[in-house]
Amino acid sequence: MKITEPPRSPAQRKRDVLARLERELDIWVATADGDGLPCLVALWFVWDGESVWMSTRVTNPTGRNLRDGGRTRLAFGDTQDVVLVDGDVECFDGDVECFDGQEGRDLPAAAAAAFVAKTGWDPTRTGAAYAFFRVRPRAVQAWHGEHELRGRHVMRDGVWAV
Repeated sequence: MKITEPPRSPAQRKRDVLARLERELDIWVATADGDGLPCLVALWFVWDGESVWMSTRVTNPTGRNLRDGGRTRLAFGDTQDVVLVDGDVECFDGDVECFDGQEGRDLPAAAAAAFVAKTGWDPTRTGAAYAFFRVRPRAVQAWHGEHELRGRHVMRDGVWAV
């Protein structure tokens, strides 16, 4: 594919990232365990304007890695419209052991309601040990092809660059 469009401005890239965070249903979640064994899965998510909220079982590799590692990389699936989000993870759900045998924080009602409204699924009503995970972005990169690699960092250290 030959690229004929000029590179987007940093402000346009930020707008495009925010639009995808609002519009998309699935996001790729990359984690690693304590031995460095990688895990990559797609999860449903919701964006609350500041953080990504996801839900999965704390008994599966992704849940354990999110809980124990406290960090993740998120990505959208389109290789022609790359968005990478590196973030810090917090575990929420008062009924699930999230960290070091301690119960997680109580899930904010607004986050749960937004997740259910977007996905149509309420993990709190399942019999399994689901927890919610909030990912606060620390770095965001966005680019369309090689010609946009320069300027791809639209967030650094948790602060939007534009």
